[in-house]
Amino acid sequence: MQGQERMKNLANDSTTGSWVRDADFAVIVLTNPKYGFHLIDAGRAVQSMQIAAWNFGITSRIYTGVDRAALERDFGIPKDLSPSVVVGFGYPTKKLFGKKNRKPISEIAFLDRFGKPLTTGQL
Repeated sequence: MQGQERMKNLANDSTTGSWVRDADFAVIVLTNPKYGFHLIDAGRAVQSMQIAAWNFGITSRIYTGVDRAALERDFGIPKDLSPSVVVGFGYPTKKLFGKKNRKPISEIAFLDRFGKPLTTGQL
């Protein structure tokens, strides 16, 4: 969806994504919970959208906290589909450059059991 009024509705229907009102456009990703893998499919779809957008200089951000009844009412979402994630997209207001300051792999990936660090030499 796009347009200031629709983005405002989307922000109001959120419990964690009020920032989306300032996005240029957004996508509500709907999945069918009768399929056990529906959230995996949602994640893959979102990742593909984000990578494609980044190639055009468009940034994105996600949220999952929604008022489901309000979304169903405001956006005509059928009861049998689940609003799994919302992705807001927009052009950055300042030039992005450099690398992110990410944690080392030894702090976020583990080998054999949680807490046993995986190091880059083990990859």
